[in-house]
Amino acid sequence: MKRFPPLLATLLFAGPPAIAAPSQGESDLNGDGIVDAADLTILVADWGETFPATIDSVMPASGPPTGGTVVTITGAHLAATTSVLVGDVPATEVAVVSPTTVAAVTPPGATGPVSISVITPFGVTTLPEAFTFEDGGLAWETVLEFDPDPTVVTDAALRAAMLETGLPWRVRDDASDIEMLLVPPGTFAMGCSPSQQGPCILDENPVHEVTLDTPFYLGRHEVTQSEWQAVMGNNPSSFQSGTDSPSRPVEQVSWEAIQVFESLTGLRLPTEAEWEFACRAGTVSAFNNGSDVDSTLGTLAWTILNSGARTHAVGGKQANALGFLDMHGNVWEWCEDWYSPGYYAVSPSTNPTGPKNGTSKVFRGGSWLSTSSPCRSSYRAAGAAPGSAEYNGGFRAARTP
Repeated sequence: MKRFPPLLATLLFAGPPAIAAPSQGESDLNGDGIVDAADLTILVADWGETFPATIDSVMPASGPPTGGTVVTITGAHLAATTSVLVGDVPATEVAVVSPTTVAAVTPPGATGPVSISVITPFGVTTLPEAFTFEDGGLAWETVLEFDPDPTVVTDAALRAAMLETGLPWRVRDDASDIEMLLVPPGTFAMGCSPSQQGPCILDENPVHEVTLDTPFYLGRHEVTQSEWQAVMGNNPSSFQSGTDSPSRPVEQVSWEAIQVFESLTGLRLPTEAEWEFACRAGTVSAFNNGSDVDSTLGTLAWTILNSGARTHAVGGKQANALGFLDMHGNVWEWCEDWYSPGYYAVSPSTNPTGPKNGTSKVFRGGSWLSTSSPCRSSYRAAGAAPGSAEYNGGFRAARTP
């Protein structure tokens, strides 16, 4: 015959329904200061032939040595969890989500793998090397922020996707001093998103599902005149007057000249699919503020309506839900792909890279000279020949981790 555990016997057969927790030690399973029916519910949920917890997984599996990573521990018999150890150090903000899930926040730790231990009244369960304290593991970057800022990346699903990569959210590329943000893997509908005043054109169709199965980094803003000059030793831009010109996007740069910039820094141009995925940041609308209303574009972009016929310093407009700035307007942005008006009909569904050849490279995003329609997230411009330079054309740098 199975014997009742002491707490269960106490709750079933003794005294009043609530007992002061301080005299009950670990009997207060939910930590509310009393031992009552709520603790009984937790205990019964885990009461079986085997009381010790089991751990199946810990996500994310890595984070910065400064601590502060919210980890989710999944397994069995976790309802009675009283504490979590990361290595030998207690985690903070331990919360029992369900009998199979516990959340906790990592403390600071030394770089390298550590075990995760779950402590219940029935014992200690440890998963060796379940979490790794790391500085990002990227030789080319300086980490600025490891976890995505929820005030910037407001979508919980996007933040979770970033954390699952185990990569830092915001970094600085050491070779170019460009600030870059992480773009997680994902699937989206690529193609036609009309605005109220801007219908789609033929090359934006058909709308098709695209999956990007690996994370990448993208410049938070367009490459500036000062960033270009620091690498290349020259500044070809038309708009160099004004005290803010170093912070304006570089323009008058050809696709071929950008290849030299890339060879010196290890950076690259984004593919057309990467550009649109990062621009949309989870939206399906014409503009990445979630709107199809052309009059709202002024909060996002410098266009013919508000630019004063010139470029402007990057970062002066509203960011999208991934934290990217000026993806609408200011300057057209070169992509890696050759342009073909019929490419969407034959595009692969995973990691498309454009046609194998062509005569012009894709431009995206619109510019200071554009009306609202060419600034739409789905608008494709045939761009120009790789050797040509345009006074309204610049670029945004990408990098593979």
